Amino acid sequence: MAVAEIPLVQMQLAFAIGLLGVYIGWRGIIAKMTGFYDMAGAFKYLLFGIVSGMVFAVASDEMILQFGVIDSQLNIFTAFFVSLLIGASESALVLFLLGRPKIVALRASTPYGWTLGLGMGAMFTSVLIVRLFDPQLTSDFSGFSIISILISLSLAVIACVGNAEISTFQGVGVLNSRRFKTFYLSAIARGILILGLVLTLWYPLIILFLAPVLFYFWPIAQNKWLLLGMTPAASQAFRRTVRQDQKIRIAAENRIRGKKIFEEE
Repeated sequence: MAVAEIPLVQMQLAFAIGLLGVYIGWRGIIAKMTGFYDMAGAFKYLLFGIVSGMVFAVASDEMILQFGVIDSQLNIFTAFFVSLLIGASESALVLFLLGRPKIVALRASTPYGWTLGLGMGAMFTSVLIVRLFDPQLTSDFSGFSIISILISLSLAVIACVGNAEISTFQGVGVLNSRRFKTFYLSAIARGILILGLVLTLWYPLIILFLAPVLFYFWPIAQNKWLLLGMTPAASQAFRRTVRQDQKIRIAAENRIRGKKIFEEE
């Protein structure tokens, strides 16, 4: 399949939706952790994820989406095997980046893993959306329409959050000295995620199977895995800050509001 011949505006929209997944994935506890870990390093790893994610996205497009699915030259088992290879390559890169001694010493493997995964998921989503917007794609949902935009938004959330959770899980393995166990599990999870997202272009209902799994691990990643990226003192201060913030918010909502008094002079 040749390069998608779609208008420039649609291609820009495809990448904008992909980056929107980064914003959605940044919500939650990690948005409240600002000041408790190295934000500059987190943004740097987000850029690492964007650059490396584009490479893996092109590999997935060439080896699975274009060669295997569109041209029908691979069966589902071979396509899954290729997805595992790409997923293992991604997990190896994540393990290398999060396992560096400087990162481990800072206990930044989990928050850096989250931002790294967001960048990788955004670029993978962008390539898929470009293909989806191409009317030449042999899918009932191809082309630029409201349906394809809704599918694209779902892809952005699933890809970004899914990659972020998997990368954060690898960060937990680095901090707990279980690198190789988490590497194998993450490679399998990435392979399933890659192939599932590719097939979503033809069968959008696959999202209904992927979404519950990701939403199940969302509170675990937010409330346990990400907090491992702080020192014990920083974690204690963070929890105290969150409790005080909740008390202030409850007090503001329950306060008795006064009434305006209008006096005539």
